[in-house]
Amino acid sequence: MLPRGTFDGKVALVTGGGTGLGKGIATKLSDLGATVAIMSRKQGVVDLAAQEIQEATGNPVIALTGDVRDAEQVKLALDKLQDKAGIPTIVVNNAAGNFISPFERLNAKGFGTIVDIVLKGTANVTLDAGKRMIQHEKEGVFLNITTTYAETGSGYVVPSAAAKAGVSAMIKSLAVEWGKYGIRFVGIAPGPIKTKGAFDRLDPSGAFEEVMLQNNPLKRFGEVDELANLASYMTSDYASWLNGEIIRFDGGETVSNAGEFNMFGSVSKEKWDDLEATIRESNAKGKKK
Repeated sequence: MLPRGTFDGKVALVTGGGTGLGKGIATKLSDLGATVAIMSRKQGVVDLAAQEIQEATGNPVIALTGDVRDAEQVKLALDKLQDKAGIPTIVVNNAAGNFISPFERLNAKGFGTIVDIVLKGTANVTLDAGKRMIQHEKEGVFLNITTTYAETGSGYVVPSAAAKAGVSAMIKSLAVEWGKYGIRFVGIAPGPIKTKGAFDRLDPSGAFEEVMLQNNPLKRFGEVDELANLASYMTSDYASWLNGEIIRFDGGETVSNAGEFNMFGSVSKEKWDDLEATIRESNAKGKKK
């Protein structure tokens, strides 16, 4: 999508970069020239992912271990990155947690864990990396991965919906506050993208996969590489006027479920012919009166 060398000389940090969407974004940034650091709680996962990305792109990838919920661990990881490659000026807040559950079945710990990873974790990384950028007078961009239901709300994923809504508010708020430093804030709100980690927690039996496909106008799931292409554009200098925006990336699922008459998509051609004839007949009778 973008020319090679787009991110030459740039340092990027991707949280949750060892698997799924994060790994896809990290791979794309690395392929376009960035020195990428990926961060995860699991040493084995992040080491393997860093090796795989580096072998695929030929560019250095730094593995960082740390829990975004812990501000001190975030600081230590950013210290290591700064020593090895410099201050990141591209930060992708992708680390997340989620599971499907009726709200009344949750306990305080379950709710708090998701909010701590998604909202507090994003705040911890943003604060630490942002302060470094400001102190050293470096312009940059934060890309936060949210979700379509941060906007609409959704039953059965209340902790995630609430936390992601907070992340969306952070994007819009800091786009204003930190714009004066040349720091942009943008977001992507994905619809269903079939990654193993997400679907293992949200649809472990596979029972709802067909329902999700039927609810989407394009009748398919999004692809990791498609989202990575969008992420690379939004974090590049080609998008330097993009700030405070969250792009919905869901194949039209949200608008399909919102329109009052969208269910008419299931009406057959023959039924439309009957409806049209009925309407014409009704209009003709009205003109005679």
